[in-house]
Amino acid sequence: MHNPAQMVTRLGDVAIDKVPWGTLQWFANAKLMPGAQQTLGFCHLLPGKGNPLHYHPDCEEILHVVHGFGKHSLDDQWVALQAGSTIRIPAGVKHKLVNESSETMIVWMCFSSGDRQTVFLEDF
Repeated sequence: MHNPAQMVTRLGDVAIDKVPWGTLQWFANAKLMPGAQQTLGFCHLLPGKGNPLHYHPDCEEILHVVHGFGKHSLDDQWVALQAGSTIRIPAGVKHKLVNESSETMIVWMCFSSGDRQTVFLEDF
């Protein structure tokens, strides 16, 4: 039987991780919800900043831009993103998101693994 208490997170109960380019907040993953096979998170990307070039060897990622605009690389090819854009990043593809606006970019992130792995190719 599933434990309902391990299947729900609430906004006020999840930590906000501060990183040099903004914040990350995780709402669902195997650590927060044992047995979860997906990860869901929220990113605030500061104006003019970008996350380091990286890839996920074990899962694909889907990003949905809620607010702002910028560009996203997929193996050295750039694509423009704006509020309402959704992009799929296949497993193993090197990628990076850059906020080109003067406002904080807000992005939902979803991964096809509850225990996503990240390999950074740049320092942050």
